[in-house]
Amino acid sequence: MALTLEQIRADVADSLGEDPADIPMDENLLDYGLDSVRIMALLGRWRRDHGVQADFADLAEQPAVEAWGALLGAGS
Repeated sequence: MALTLEQIRADVADSLGEDPADIPMDENLLDYGLDSVRIMALLGRWRRDHGVQADFADLAEQPAVEAWGALLGAGS
């Protein structure tokens, strides 16, 4: 199954214990409590479940849902 922006947003929200509606699409997720451990866990899940090939450094460099969507080849 292909990864979507909404799935990325939902997974980030889940890892933070937040509602997906409270996670912005275009803001720095580090400001919302996301840290490197959570990014690694999310990346591991997406690699396993969706076959993404992104590197941790790419995600850490641009920690926003929209940016990750482009890096992870997500549809809308």
